[in-house]
Formats: sequence, C-alpha cells, structure tokens
Amino acid sequence: MKMAAEISPNKAVNKTDPLGVHSEIGRKLKQYYDDLTSEEVPDRFAELLKQLEEQETTIDSTAGKGG
Repeated sequence: MKMAAEISPNKAVNKTDPLGVHSEIGRKLKQYYDDLTSEEVPDRFAELLKQLEEQETTIDSTAGKGG
C-alpha cells in the first residue's frame, strides 16, 4: 500500500480536474478500500460472527415468549 506521502507532488495535474492532487489521493484510497473488501473474512472472525448471530436469535426467541 502506498501512503499519501508517496504520491509525487511533481506529477502533472490535469488542469480540468477541480480537486487537483486530492483526486489522486481519492483514487489511491479507493484502490486500497477495494483491495480490503476483496479479501476473505478470516475463519475465526466468521465463527465469532456466527456465534453472535446464534446468541441474538436465542435472545429474540426468548423475548417473544411472554417476556
């Protein structure tokens, strides 16, 4: 991952781009975000989410039984 400081300040900026260098930062952030969202969820994290879901279901079903 490239940090914002690695973006070259000498890069030619498109004069029609109203955001200038901020557009480059936005593109890098979007690329980083896309990379993160394409990664798989670790098995341990998925298991914890499953356990949480089961607990919520149990709580919801007991609350609906006259609680």
